[in-house]
Amino acid sequence: MPKLPHATAACLVLLGASACQGGRPLSSAESSAPPTEQAERCHERLVADHRASSLPWTLQPRPGPAVLYAEPEAAPQLENTGHWQAPPILISGASAYRCGEFLYQDWLYDDHGAAGLPDPEDPQAASAYLFSPKAGSLSYPQDPVYANNAADLVEFRVRPLADATAFRITLNSLLDPDRVAFTIAIGDSPDVVDWPYEAGVRSPAGWFLSVKGQSVELLEAGSLQAIPGPRLQIDLLRRQYHITLPHSAWRPDGQPVRLAAGFGLWDAQGQRYLQPAASADVTTPGGAAPGGSALFNMAFRSSEPTPDFTVFSGRSIADAAVLARTQAHWWRERLQADALRDGDVSAFHVRVDFERLVQGIDDESGVPRAGFMNRIFASRFSFGQGVDYASQCGGVSAARPCDGAMIGQLQPYAVYVPDNPPPPEGYGLTLLLHALSANLNQYLGSRHARQLGERGAGSIVVTPAGRGPDGFYFDVAEADVFEVWQDVARHYPLNPERVAMSGISMGGIGSFRLATRYPDLFARIMPVVAATTSYGDLLPSLRNVPVMMWTSLFDELQNVAWTEETISSLLDLGYRLDSYRFETWDHLTPSTNDQYAPGAAFLLDDAVPRHPPGITYVLKPAEDEARVDVIADKAYWLSDLRLRDEGLGTGRIDAYSEGLGQALPDALAAVQSLGILEGGNHEPAPYTRRQLQWPEPADQPAANRLHISASNIASVTVHPQRAGLSCGAEILIDSDGPLEVSLQDC
Repeated sequence: MPKLPHATAACLVLLGASACQGGRPLSSAESSAPPTEQAERCHERLVADHRASSLPWTLQPRPGPAVLYAEPEAAPQLENTGHWQAPPILISGASAYRCGEFLYQDWLYDDHGAAGLPDPEDPQAASAYLFSPKAGSLSYPQDPVYANNAADLVEFRVRPLADATAFRITLNSLLDPDRVAFTIAIGDSPDVVDWPYEAGVRSPAGWFLSVKGQSVELLEAGSLQAIPGPRLQIDLLRRQYHITLPHSAWRPDGQPVRLAAGFGLWDAQGQRYLQPAASADVTTPGGAAPGGSALFNMAFRSSEPTPDFTVFSGRSIADAAVLARTQAHWWRERLQADALRDGDVSAFHVRVDFERLVQGIDDESGVPRAGFMNRIFASRFSFGQGVDYASQCGGVSAARPCDGAMIGQLQPYAVYVPDNPPPPEGYGLTLLLHALSANLNQYLGSRHARQLGERGAGSIVVTPAGRGPDGFYFDVAEADVFEVWQDVARHYPLNPERVAMSGISMGGIGSFRLATRYPDLFARIMPVVAATTSYGDLLPSLRNVPVMMWTSLFDELQNVAWTEETISSLLDLGYRLDSYRFETWDHLTPSTNDQYAPGAAFLLDDAVPRHPPGITYVLKPAEDEARVDVIADKAYWLSDLRLRDEGLGTGRIDAYSEGLGQALPDALAAVQSLGILEGGNHEPAPYTRRQLQWPEPADQPAANRLHISASNIASVTVHPQRAGLSCGAEILIDSDGPLEVSLQDC
C-alpha cells in the first residue's frame, strides 16, 4: 500500500476502514488527493467570497480608490501548512469544529494582563487612547524586540493525529521566540492548581504543556513532574508554534477534554515567566498587579463585555477620561484583566470533544452570525510588528506619512450584522467611524449602531480601527477604511447601491473628508458634533450627497461657531441639508444619550446616485497618499482630473449633461423649526432644526450637450455613456485657462 499523506494516514488510523478529509469521510477517489487539494475542498465548504456582487466593479470609472478593489492580501499568520487545513474563523472570541480541527480565534491587541496599578511609563497611557484605555495594567519591556505585543494570541488550534495530538498557536507578533512563553492547561482536577514557572495564576488542570522560549515541556499538574515526549517546531515567518504531544505522553480518553491557555514572556535566566515590576524598563514589564500574575493574554474568552458610553453622562471631558479607565471595555479584555488580578483563571476554558474531531463533525455554533462582533483581516500594508505608540498620527494637521500605532498586518474592525437574513439584493453598508481617542469598539453594543443597522431591509454597520486613535482618516487610516470595506464585501452579501456613512467627532470629520473625496461612493452622510474647519474647501463636492448634521450648542471640542460655519457653507451652496442643533448638549451628550432614530430615518434613503446630471468636484491632490493607493481624482462620470497649477492646491470643476434629460434643481427655501428628541438615556433634548431640500428633478428633452465650468483644472476625462452623451456631443467650456477634455473610448 503506498504511503499516504500525513493527514489522511491519521484519519485512517482513527476511523478504522474509512478515510477522511477536512473532518468528513472521503470517497476512495478523494482519499488519494494531496493535502493541498484537501485544504481547498475544506475551504470551499466554509468560505464564500461575495466581492463580485458586493462592490461596484462594472462602473467606469470605478468609484473610490484603487485599494477598495485590490486583491485580498495573504497574511503568513493565517496560512496553513502540514496537516492544518481549516480556514480561520476571523471573528474574535469565536470557536468552531472545522475540517477535523478545533479552532479558537482571540481578540487582537488585548494583551494587557492583570488589572493592577498603572505603569507611569506605559506608552499606551501616554498615547491618544484617552477614551479607550485598557483594563489590564501590564506594559511590555521597552526593548523593541517585544513590539509592545509579544504575547498577543491570534489563534489556538488542536487536532488528533494517528499517534499524537497536535496543537498550533499563532501570535500576532514574534520577533524573538526566546522571549515568549505560554502554557496550555490540559484536563481537569478537583481543585485549582498553580500554573508552573511562576505564572501567578491557577485553575483546574491535569497536565501543563508549557513552551518556554524554544523548548517545550509536559508537566503533571500538582507534582510538576516532567513527562517526556512533546515536540516543538516554531515557524517564525508565520509566527506559529507547532506542538506534537505523542500518545505515549498523553492522549484523550474519549471524554471532552478541558483546555485553557495563557501567554506571557520568558525569563531565560530565572527559568520562569518574566515577572512584572511597578514600572517597565528595557528588560522588565511594568504595571504589576498585587497578585503577581505574569500573563498578558488568556484564550477562550467569548463573553467579554461591550462598552457602555452611558457612564459618561453629565461628565466633563476630563471626568469622562477617568471613567473610561474605570469601565475599560474597549479592548474586550475586562474579564481577563479582573481574573488575572485575582489569580483564578478557571473561567477561561473550553471542553474539546475529540470524538467529534475524529468523526469529522463540523460545528459552527460558536461562531456568531448576527449582532456585534470584532472581525480580523489581513492588510496589504505592514510597517513592522505589533504596536508603535510613537507612530501615532497626532491629529488632522500631523506630518505625513503616518503609519498609525497599530503597525502590523493583521487588523481588527467592529461590525454589527442585522438580526434578519440578508435581503435578496444584499445588505446595505453603513460606515460608522470612531472618534478621536476612541477605538474600533466605540459603538459596540450601542443603540447607535443597532438603529442604523436595523433600518429598512438591514445595513451592516462597520467601524474600522483606523490603525489607531488619531488618524483622522487620512493616509493609512483612510486606506484602512477601504480595506475593511473590501473585507466586509468578501464575507457578507452587500448591495453596492446602498451605502451611507456616519461618525462622531473625528468620525464625523472623517465622514466629511471621505465623502468629499469620493462622493460617488455614498448616498448620504450623517456627521455628529463635527465641523469642516480643515476640509471646508472640499464641501462643494457634496452636491449629490445629502447631509444630516447633529451639533451641540455647548460643545467643548467642536465649538458651535465652527459647526455653524459648516452649516452656513452648505446652505450657501444650496445643498440638501438637515441639521439638528441640540440646545442643552455638550460634545459627549450625543454618545451618552445614544438615541439616533432620526438619523436612521434620514439614512434610510441610501441609494447611491450613479448618473447625476450635475457634478461639482474639488480636486485636492495634497490629500492623496500614493503609497497606500488612496488617490481621489474622479467623481461619477468624470475621471483623470489634473490641476493646472499645483501651487494653488485645489481646482474645481462643475459639469452638467443635458443628455440625461433632467434639469438642475434650484434649492427650496431653508426651513427652521423647533423640536424635542426623546427616547434616549437623558431628559428629552430640545433642538433647532434647519432643513434645505430640493424639489423632484424636472424632466426636460435630452440633448447631446455638455456644459463644463472649471477653475485651475488642466484636464478631465468624460465617460459619455454614463452622462447620456455620444462621442459627437457638443461641449461648452468656461475655464480660467487651457482645459483638455477627453471623451472615454471616443
